[in-house]
Amino acid sequence: MPYTVTVRDHMMVAHSFTGEAFGPAQRLHGATFVVDATFGADELDADGVVVDIGRAAAALAEITGALTYRNLDELPEFAGRNTTTEVLCRTIADRLADRVAAGDLGGGAVDSIAVTLHESHIAWASYTRSL
Repeated sequence: MPYTVTVRDHMMVAHSFTGEAFGPAQRLHGATFVVDATFGADELDADGVVVDIGRAAAALAEITGALTYRNLDELPEFAGRNTTTEVLCRTIADRLADRVAAGDLGGGAVDSIAVTLHESHIAWASYTRSL
C-alpha cells in the first residue's frame, strides 16, 4: 500500500487486569496513551487523498474522547475482558473502520487501518485490519 495518512491523539484511562501474569497491574491503575491511526490506500481518490485529515482527526478524537477519564472496567463493552493495549488498539481500529464504511472520513479508497497505542517512549502495541 503506497499511500498512508496518520493522525494522532491521546487518551487517559483507568483499568485493572485479571491474571497473575499482570502482577501489580491487577490493581486499578491509570494509563496514558498516545494514539496513532494510520489509514492506507493503494490509490488516491478523485481529490488526491486517502482520507480527509481533518475528518480523520476529529473521528479519532471523538473515539478516544469517549474512553478518556473513564474506568474501562465499568464499561459494558469490556465486561470480562482485559483491556490490554492490544485490545484497545483493535477497539479503536474497529470504530474507525465503521466511520470509513459510513463515508464519514472522505476519501473512499481506504484499504486498511493501523492503530498504535504508545504506552511510553519505549513501549507500544499496534493492530492492523483490512477493510
